[in-house]
Amino acid sequence: MIIKQVVDFFEGIAPASFQEDYDNAGLLVGNNSNEVKGILITLDVTEQVVQEAIELGANLIVAHHPIVFSGLKRFTNNNYVERTVIKAIKNDIAIFAAHTNLDSVIYNGVNTKICEKIGLKNLEILSPAKDKLCKLVVFVPADYSEVVRKAIFDAGAGVIGNYDSCSFNQQGTGTFRAGEGANPFVGNKGELHKESEIKIETIIPTHLTNKIIGAMAKAHPYEEPAYDIYPLNNKWKQVGMGMVGELTVAEDEIDFLKRIKKIFNAGSVRYTQLQNKKVKKVALCGGAGSSLLKDAIGVGADVFITGDFKYHQFFDAENRIVIADIGHFESEQYTKELFYELLTRKFSNFAIHFTKVNTNPIKYL
Repeated sequence: MIIKQVVDFFEGIAPASFQEDYDNAGLLVGNNSNEVKGILITLDVTEQVVQEAIELGANLIVAHHPIVFSGLKRFTNNNYVERTVIKAIKNDIAIFAAHTNLDSVIYNGVNTKICEKIGLKNLEILSPAKDKLCKLVVFVPADYSEVVRKAIFDAGAGVIGNYDSCSFNQQGTGTFRAGEGANPFVGNKGELHKESEIKIETIIPTHLTNKIIGAMAKAHPYEEPAYDIYPLNNKWKQVGMGMVGELTVAEDEIDFLKRIKKIFNAGSVRYTQLQNKKVKKVALCGGAGSSLLKDAIGVGADVFITGDFKYHQFFDAENRIVIADIGHFESEQYTKELFYELLTRKFSNFAIHFTKVNTNPIKYL
């Protein structure tokens, strides 16, 4: 088992194209072709975590937060980032991060794990992504339409919500004339040909475009398949930031906040004015989610759980919702469990360890 297989596994769950613009998910340090001897799971990568990996004989660190967010121009031991990267390279330890891309998926995602811990049902993405879907339109001879449809569906096209194999099909007549050097499937060179064709329209995720077009071209009988790709502004409800769900039984506000504090072992919970009503719908975002406050209010959530709210941002609740800031590390700590579940479900031929290093830089009295 090589590192690339682990990287490809996570790419299949949470493609790097799902990450936010500022992020730097993926393999950050190390050689893709190295054999995996052991994996250490952590939220953050520090010098202490790299030392732990060395002592455990693990040569791949799987982290939530990237150790490098922007380009490093010097490696001079001046800060913990440089020291950590140098130590990893010296000891041939690879570092992989799945960050906002793993936050963004509705299945096997960070926010889904948080919902599981709280006991939320009827889950939906709080702020669905845009500009990540396209429409593929391809013209196929009628007798081959089923073959081509199956090929593009198998490659990942045609998924809308909980439905797959979605397409619209319209019959018509295609015309073409094969020129010199062509090898026409039907018709003769130099002669205008008319063919009964099916126009197939379907949705495709942008990150799978090349794969789907390749599958279509391989299954299509024509030497030069005719197809169009249109960008869409549709919201993709399976990808995006934050989650919203419902409690099975409504709870008193203060009881709910106390339960949240216990579940996440939070040093404190900073919250806004209580609304004197039961908590039923809950919105949340692991890490720093203050930018999603308007979305949480918009879906009618009673409480919004996240971390890293600034003082003046609490005023934005405007007595329409209870903000519960439980801390950045605290909200994302169960990402380690998520990594472990995903890895052990897929791989079983190397040791997988949880870090024993508390990487939370914030302490509480």
